[in-house]
Amino acid sequence: MNQPIDLGKVRDDTLWAVVASIGRTNRVAEVFSNRAAALADRAWREQQVMAYASFLRTSRQPAPNYTVRPIRRAELPRSWRPLPALGFLHGKLI
Repeated sequence: MNQPIDLGKVRDDTLWAVVASIGRTNRVAEVFSNRAAALADRAWREQQVMAYASFLRTSRQPAPNYTVRPIRRAELPRSWRPLPALGFLHGKLI
């Protein structure tokens, strides 16, 4: 009953996602294996949005909001690609 567990077979499928939101539309911007890296990426993306805040106001584009949440690999769409940090400037968030 006390057999060793092969850690190679045990796989945690949980990742941490940085999610970009504009209105009701949400998109996974990036995924990380740990929460600290996801929080750092979210902070960096928010800093980029703040740097371009006046441009967004003058072009009347809504600024994306970023959140961090756990996600399973199976929840990612098959064709998912990371969202460029400044993709929202070209209207390519979604």
